[in-house]
Amino acid sequence: MFLSDFRREFYEVIVTQRVLLLIASDVDALCACKILQALFQCDHVQYTLVPVSGWQELETAFLEHKDQFQYFVLINCGANIDLLEILQPEEDTFFFICDTHRPINVVNVYNESQIKLLVKQDDDLEIPAYDDIFRDEEEDEDDSGNESDGSEPSGKRKRFEEDIMERTMKRRQRREWEARRREILFDYEQYEYHGTSSAMVMFDLAWIMSKDLNDMLWWAIVGLTDQWVQDKITQMKYVTDIGTLQRHVSRHNHRNEDEENSLSIDCMRIAFEYDLRLALYQHWSLFESLCNTCYTSASLKLWSVQGQKRLQEFFAEMGLPLKQVKQKFNSMDISLKENLQEMIEESASKFGMKNLRVQTFSIHFGFKNKFLASDIVYATASLMENIEKDEPGTDNFIKALDSLSRSNLDKLHQGLELAKKQLRAIQQTVASCICTNLVISQGPFLYCYLMEGTPDVKLFSKPVSLCLLSKYLLKSFVCSTKNKRCKLLPLIVAAPMAVEQGTVIMVGIPPETESSDKKNFFGRAFEKAAERTNSRTLHNHFDMSIIELKMEDRSKFLDALISLLS
Repeated sequence: MFLSDFRREFYEVIVTQRVLLLIASDVDALCACKILQALFQCDHVQYTLVPVSGWQELETAFLEHKDQFQYFVLINCGANIDLLEILQPEEDTFFFICDTHRPINVVNVYNESQIKLLVKQDDDLEIPAYDDIFRDEEEDEDDSGNESDGSEPSGKRKRFEEDIMERTMKRRQRREWEARRREILFDYEQYEYHGTSSAMVMFDLAWIMSKDLNDMLWWAIVGLTDQWVQDKITQMKYVTDIGTLQRHVSRHNHRNEDEENSLSIDCMRIAFEYDLRLALYQHWSLFESLCNTCYTSASLKLWSVQGQKRLQEFFAEMGLPLKQVKQKFNSMDISLKENLQEMIEESASKFGMKNLRVQTFSIHFGFKNKFLASDIVYATASLMENIEKDEPGTDNFIKALDSLSRSNLDKLHQGLELAKKQLRAIQQTVASCICTNLVISQGPFLYCYLMEGTPDVKLFSKPVSLCLLSKYLLKSFVCSTKNKRCKLLPLIVAAPMAVEQGTVIMVGIPPETESSDKKNFFGRAFEKAAERTNSRTLHNHFDMSIIELKMEDRSKFLDALISLLS
């Protein structure tokens, strides 16, 4: 059931209760969690936080805690599957779900008692009508029960024949209704996509209650930026939501311009700005950032000798010495940094990079600390999927959550260093895949398998890193191939998951086109292919387009996918 008044129907209901928070492992969910934690702290709400990375962990967490809690809040998990069927809860258990995954399961939508959905109603949800999906069973119950042996007198027989005709008619209508229902559900569930950021939904709740703080606003900005970095929403949606947040930023940070009431330098300030679409460039060198940003690397084709020459020409065009661009951005000559954005944009358009400028927000505290929203996204995601120490996922989750607080700058800087390593690893893997022709056209889609023993292959057993690699690889492949048909195809990337268990992780992403609506059909296709071939698959991730599969079943699974999508 959709809630219309989040304050009355959600917050005021749980504010006096003990609550269990089940939080998915993505940056937007972490940001929404931080906002909710801040609200809970204001009102002294007792809660327990449990991170969940997939459906199995969600079930386990529920089973462990179901006797102690009546109210469960799920962030970025639970909306796109029939939750009551999976968890089998008691009737006095209530679930509040704030989830960006679409489409929302119809049973969750029409359950009036236990499922409460915190979803922005202005999202284009296209929910099927109740009568098209659910049917009252009572009228059909007597269809099969009242059969007769045909030995009545003729008057009764006539009535009996009419009954038979009526029942036959009803059965035919039911069959037609069921066929139509299957068709409607197929159309509704065919594509997977994402709605408004959960952090933005939680910030809206704080704003409605007049409890919104600058910190909460920053978390909402980071949540939205995560969707943009991970390519989950369209450019149009991103720009619209940026506009909404910009109004809040003006409201919270207007004192900066007023000299009499200006804030101290140590206070936190958020500013809207047009900045360069270069990953972590203010914490790296300009050279490294250009080489390891997907957009610039793909546009210049940096995996080739020709691409490296173009990069040198690009710096020469701007009049930037290599000595300057290869040192840390902070150490660059101030005279060069003054007009750097304009210089880079002007030269970039000559090299075919017309979209190097992007709308974003920055945060300042103190003289030294300035971060762009995308910096925080990369750092937090890297901390969450850190593979350097063999720590349990919960420890990484807590570190990532802590890095979002201003008081934990050391964790944030640690995340930035990890993010640089991750981006380098992605770029090197993309270059080797393209140079060794590992991306193969399978007919209806492109396919790439990362062999065991590939450098950094362990990193790509993690879903966020694998998705980021897939997006970079597809963009780079589209820029490098001369085959026009291949430019319009989606991509499947597989990587070893657990070698001792013989499993691979597989992700499917939609085609790289200008008009792309970010809708992904691989979730349903994976399910159908697994059914057809009896492949041993595990659909454990909240994103349906990510699955785990036994190594031996890989070829028959792919064959089934090819025949399904051809």
